[in-house]
Formats: sequence, C-alpha cells, structure tokens
Amino acid sequence: MYSEKVLDHFHHPRNVGEIQDATAAVEMTNPVCGDLMKLWVIVRGGKVSEAKFKTQGCIPAVACGSWLTEVMLGKSSAELATLTAQQIEAALDGLPPASRHASVLAADALKRLLAAIRE
Repeated sequence: MYSEKVLDHFHHPRNVGEIQDATAAVEMTNPVCGDLMKLWVIVRGGKVSEAKFKTQGCIPAVACGSWLTEVMLGKSSAELATLTAQQIEAALDGLPPASRHASVLAADALKRLLAAIRE
C-alpha cells in the first residue's frame, strides 16, 4: 500500500521535535481529515540551517513532514518556494489516492513557513 520510502520516513522520522528560538514556526491543519503539521526552522545566511517538525496524522503525513525537513536543509527560501505537493509525493515514490492530502498539507505548511520567514 505504501512505498518503502514512505514507510522508512514513518518508522524512522527525521528531524522530529521543536526549535525553541526558531526564525519561524507555523502550524497547518487539513480541515478534511484533521491532520496537523507544525514546522520550525532556523535560517542563517539566507539558508535553512535547522528544520524540525511534529505531525499528528496518518502515516503519509508523518512521512511527508520527515522528507520535507530533510530537503529544506541548506536551501534558501527561493529554492524552497518552487516545491510542490506533487514533487513531495513523487520523492516518496507516490501516495495512495486517499492519502495525497498529506503531501498537500506539507506543501501548504511550507508555503506558510516561507511567508513567516519573509515577515
């Protein structure tokens, strides 16, 4: 049902936790399924130097949050602004149709985070 990459990120999530003195922190909820994702980042020299997440939700939601924080490291806001839900899904070798909301949640949380960084 789930790809090996989804299961790996779910069973061994990367960058779980909170950052006390984050440059920006956001929370995003999917109103349909109730999944919740929180993201924290520290930006230094225009690039993400640290990223953490917490997710309450389905297996793909955890996997998307884990993958997202990995890919964010070392990237600028401009580089991250082009990341889409479809790219997140593809990077995890796909999601079942009923679980695609997880990649949308991660992409929306990223957009909100980038807006918070600009503020």
